[in-house]
Amino acid sequence: MMIAIPNVLSREQVTAMRAEMDAAEWVDGNVTSGFQAALAKRNEQLPEDGETARRMAGAVLDALGRTPLFIAAALPLKVFPPLFNRYSASQGGKFDVHVDNAIRIGREMRVRSDLSATLFLSDPEDYEGGELQVEDLFGTHIVKLPAGDMILYPSSSLHRVTPVTKGVRVASFMWLQSMVRDDGERRLLLELDQSIQSIAADRGQGDAEVVRLTGVYHNLLRRWADA
Repeated sequence: MMIAIPNVLSREQVTAMRAEMDAAEWVDGNVTSGFQAALAKRNEQLPEDGETARRMAGAVLDALGRTPLFIAAALPLKVFPPLFNRYSASQGGKFDVHVDNAIRIGREMRVRSDLSATLFLSDPEDYEGGELQVEDLFGTHIVKLPAGDMILYPSSSLHRVTPVTKGVRVASFMWLQSMVRDDGERRLLLELDQSIQSIAADRGQGDAEVVRLTGVYHNLLRRWADA
C-alpha cells in the first residue's frame, strides 16, 4: 500500500528547517548504505549524530505524532530516527533501483523495515528530475509531492530516485516497524478505520453500528498486532 500524507509539516516549519539545514555541513550519503545501495546512490546526507539532524528528527517525529492519517496507515511500533538527504544537479544526484535493507540498526534500536517514508522538503518547482519511483504489482508509481507532504510505501518495493537535472531536492527519509507486519492487513485496517470515521461523522460516535464496527477494528488489530 502506498499512501500520500499531506501537511505533515506546515510551510513555516519547512522554511525554518530548510534555513537551518542549508547552513549545516553535509556528508556523503553512503554513510547509511548497504553494499547494494552504495553502488547505486549519489547524494549527500546530514550526519545522523550531528546536532542539526537530531533536532530536525525530533521535529519530524513530533509532527508525525500529530498526524492521524500517518498513525492509522502505519500503525507504528518503532520509527528509525528520521534522516535527511539532498540530491543536487551539480553532483549528478540520483539513487538507482534498489530495495531497502530488511533490518535497520541504530545505536539504541533495531527496526524491521516494514515501511519506508519520504518527507519532501523541496517543492516540485525547485528542481527537475528527482522523482521517487516505486514499483509494485500494479506498475510503477511516480511521486513528487509538495514540501511538507510525505509518501509512505512498503520497504519491500523496488524504488529509485531519478537523476536531478536542475536544482536541489531535499527530503527526510525513515523506516518504520509496524505493529501489523502484513501490508494487506494494514490496508484492511486503514480502510475499516476510515469507514468508521465517515459513518461516525454522519451518525455520531455513539451510533450502534459505529460501536460495533469499532469493536471489529480492535479485534482485528488485537489478532494481527505484534506490540
